[in-house]
Amino acid sequence: MADSTETQNNPLHLSIADALAHEILNDLWVPGTNKKLEQIQDQYEISRTVAREATRLLASLRCVQFQRGTGVIACAPEDWDDLNTRVISWKLRSPYRHDELRDLTELRLVVEPAAAAGCASRGSIESRTRIAVVGHELIKAAREDRLQDFHALDIEFHASLLENCGNPIFAELSSTVATVLRGRVEINLYPQHPEESALLAHEKVAQAVLTGDAQGAYDAMHDIVSEVNTALGLSAM
Repeated sequence: MADSTETQNNPLHLSIADALAHEILNDLWVPGTNKKLEQIQDQYEISRTVAREATRLLASLRCVQFQRGTGVIACAPEDWDDLNTRVISWKLRSPYRHDELRDLTELRLVVEPAAAAGCASRGSIESRTRIAVVGHELIKAAREDRLQDFHALDIEFHASLLENCGNPIFAELSSTVATVLRGRVEINLYPQHPEESALLAHEKVAQAVLTGDAQGAYDAMHDIVSEVNTALGLSAM
């Protein structure tokens, strides 16, 4: 009973899952090899319940699998649930960072321009007005060097476009994109002073969405994500 209470009220199993995931990502736990629950208990000085809950979380994200008589087997990072926000955060803080950014930016290049166009053509006037206001505020924050405000507004801007584009599948990706943007800030891969061209592109998206100009919103958003692709030195699209 004590173990159950510990797991429900204490995020310790989340910290252990983080640590085990990073073991795999850093080749300290080689994919295809196993650990017993007892080993994890001893390694991290935790209860069996915490070890079990941590590995269950990893299994739900395809990071490990259970095999009777063998224990917990590490899975290759290429097989993990790559749209899960926790997996994205793990990979952004690992040797897989470049590939993760490339793959997610390629996804953004496909999805976000279409979402901006959808928001312009199908979004409610309330949501389109709110996005235009956020766009104005993020540009103001950047020009006033209020970078923390700019980062928060930029995340809201991109997530809101996805959430209000009229495509529920795209809307499901709002947390994914928010995690990418937040992660870039946390690992210092976000510009301290956003390029003026990027700010103007955000302004164009906001204005196009507000006025219902789907093609204008599409083109300007494509420019934004393409510039990210170039700035990060990723493959050209």
